Formats: sequence, structure tokens, C-alpha cells
Amino acid sequence: MAQADIGLIGLGVMGENLALNIADNGYKVAVYNRTASKVDEFLANAGDLAPNVMGDGDLAKFVSMLKAPRSVIIMVKAGDPVDHVIAELRPLLEKGDVIIDAGNANYHDTVRRFSELDGTGIGYLGIGVSGGEEGARHGPSIMVGGSPKEWQNAEEVLKAISAKFNGEPCCDYLGTGGAGHFVKTIHNGIEYADMQMIAEVYGVMRDGLGMSPAECAEVFREWNQGPLDSYLIEITSHVLDAVDEKTGKPLVEVIVDQAGQKGTGRWSAIEALSLGVSATTIEGAVAARSISAMREERIAGEKLYGAAPKGKAKVDLKTLEQALLAGKIAAYAQGFAVMAKASEENGWNLPLDRIAKIWRAGCIIRSRLLDQMSQAFSHGTAANLLTQPDFVEMMKDSHGALRQVVADCAMAELPAPCLGSALAYFDAYRQGRGTTNLTQGQRDFFGAHGFKRFDEEGDFHHEWPSLVAPQ
Repeated sequence: MAQADIGLIGLGVMGENLALNIADNGYKVAVYNRTASKVDEFLANAGDLAPNVMGDGDLAKFVSMLKAPRSVIIMVKAGDPVDHVIAELRPLLEKGDVIIDAGNANYHDTVRRFSELDGTGIGYLGIGVSGGEEGARHGPSIMVGGSPKEWQNAEEVLKAISAKFNGEPCCDYLGTGGAGHFVKTIHNGIEYADMQMIAEVYGVMRDGLGMSPAECAEVFREWNQGPLDSYLIEITSHVLDAVDEKTGKPLVEVIVDQAGQKGTGRWSAIEALSLGVSATTIEGAVAARSISAMREERIAGEKLYGAAPKGKAKVDLKTLEQALLAGKIAAYAQGFAVMAKASEENGWNLPLDRIAKIWRAGCIIRSRLLDQMSQAFSHGTAANLLTQPDFVEMMKDSHGALRQVVADCAMAELPAPCLGSALAYFDAYRQGRGTTNLTQGQRDFFGAHGFKRFDEEGDFHHEWPSLVAPQ
């Protein structure tokens, strides 16, 4: 007999925690996993939540446990595994049922799946879930895309399990098709940029100022009490404070300097390029992770050119704090600009103010600044966050520090690809007349691409001299 309010497929760490979160909020959840023993193990360890959890290692029996109209959350690895689960589910579902993909899907896959299920009577929601393991268990930020009708079926449960900010659920419907997964992709791109800039500032402290991990931790702890107050700054202090049990050394000094990436940062950079929107901080962060993976080559390069000198930075900690703030604002400005352009291209009408709101709690990039961003966008879609009064004042106060830090890093031979990209973006954005007039002249010279003039309307071409030697 059907009892469960919602179903969940995939009992990895995120799936397990999300199922427990659902049960903890008073809903009955049925679970399924391809490896049936995982289902038995999950049910056996449910503890006080056992009355609200059920499940089966047989997919058909699992589906039969769900109340109609059925909502089934998929928490499996993105890509082909999602398609395989959908193919197995479809014959078991009926009109009015909804499949909810809660993984880190490429939004193009979400659009395709939405289209494939359109007209079948079976709904499809692509939702971005941010907050990691802790968020999944206690309240993530949830970005929903798909059909408004299917969203209404799942709205109550999804809002109940989401994080709350001043009592407001950090969960919202953002648009049709792949809107939810696109927003989650850009969220992760901003996350990449934010993390990389924090790492670059840590590099200045460690290599440029000779500070120990414990000293760095204390600085980040203090910064988290000010305008940089955010989840990533908070956890940075804890990471730098941690001591390795085996060696007694600071744990951060035992961790290999090779960053992993699952693709979402790269996807966000690709989408920005495809849309023709500058997202240089995200691109810089992706590139930094890529070069970090080239550890053997970096070691060889150090032997060829010599190690960078230590202790040569001249900036103070207040300047570093202000530089990081300016870089962070630039990264968010770029991320929101990409979403605004995607919204226009795809007809999503993305609510940028509400996106900022649902990022205020639960997600990895939650920070004090998001409340101000939400207010800035609430008056209508702005051309760019850098044009909003509050952020204009913050950038006026802090871009000098960013300039000083980037210059100091260059002279001290400290890499700062993300902070440097943020500064270059800001300088280009505020330059009324740039230098691409020369680029347009070059393009017209070799390809007759044409150009526009300040003094006349229309498209023009110049008869350039031939560089072909006479025969």
C-alpha cells in the first residue's frame, strides 16, 4: 500500500542525507538503490526517523510505495546514469508523476530530458542542490527548473527541507526547462572564483608575508566578523587550524596542492563564453585548478626558473581584506551577468533578486553580501552589479587595495590569476573608450569584417594597402 510522500533513488552520501532531511521534516520517504544492500543498511540505521523511512531493492516495489501523484528524486552521478534511471522508471510511472533530478547535471542534458518527457504526462524537474553533505542533511539551497505544474506537486516538501534565512525557505522556482540546473552551474562557477581568490590571499600570507597556518587562520576568523562574512571564509579558518594526527603538522601543509574539479566550474566558463559574457574570474579559477593538476611540470618549472623568493610581499592585512572583497564583488557581478544573459537567450525571466535570496543560507557561497545583492536586483534586472549604488561605493573603497595586491603579487612573483582577472575586468568595465577600435581595424584589414564609426551611422570598410608582393 502506497505510504510515502516522496521517493529518492541513490543512497550515496548526498542521497542518504537528503532522505534523512525529508524524514526529519515529518514526511515519509521511500528509498531505492541499485545495490539493494544499501537500502537495507539505510533502513537499519535510520534510528528515531525509522517510522518515516521505507524502501526496497526492487524498483517496481519502491514505486508502489509512493502516493500518487508520485514525485521521485534522483540522486545519482550526472550523465548517463541519470538517463539509465529515467529509462527504468518511465514504464513504472503514470501521468501526473514527476521525476526530480537533484544532481549536478549539465543544463543541456536537463533541457533534452525535459523535452523528451514533454507530452508523456510524466513531469521533469531539474533542481540544483547546494550545501554539500551538511546542507543536504540540515537544509540546502534549492534552485528549481521545469514545469510550474510539476513544481507545485513537489513545492511543499522541497521548501520544507531547504535552508531558511530569517524564516524564508532558500528554495524557489526559477524557470522552465534547464533554468534550475543552469543557475546551480553558475553558482558553482562563482564558488570556484571565490575559493581561488581566498587561496591566492592565503598564498600572499604564507609565501609573501611568512605567516604560519595558525596565524592565517586567526586572520580569516577576524575577517569573518566583517564584510567578508561568509561560509567559505568561516571554513577557511577551520581548515587552516586543523592539525594532522599522524605528523603533528598543520593539516593544510600535508595536503597535496592539486585541486580536483567535477566539471561545473568549467561548464560555467564555457556557457559564459558561448553567451558572449565576460566571466574572467571564473575562467581564471578553472585555469588555476587545471595548472594545479600539472604538479610534476610545476616542480620541473621551478627547477628551470628557480623558486620565487619568500617574504617579499609588502601589503598589509587590511589591504588584503579589501582586495578580497573587491574580487568577490567582481566575481558575483560576472556570475549574475551570465545568468541575466542566459535568461534573455532562453526566455527564462530568471528572478535575480530571488536567486540572491535563496543563496543567503544553505549553499556554499552564502555570504553577508547576498542580502544587499537581493535588494539591488529587486528594483529590476540591473545591467551589472557594479552599477548598483551600494556596490559602486564598496568598489570605490576597495579597488585600490585590489590594485595594490595584484601589483605586489606580480613583483613578489606570487600567482594571482583570479584576483588579477577581477582587477582587469573592473578596469575594462569602467573604461569609457577601450582599445578594440584597433582590433576592429585589424579584423577589417585581414578579413573585411567591417567597422562602425563615431561620426556616421552604418557599417564601413576601408581599402587597406595590399601586403602581397608583386609578381
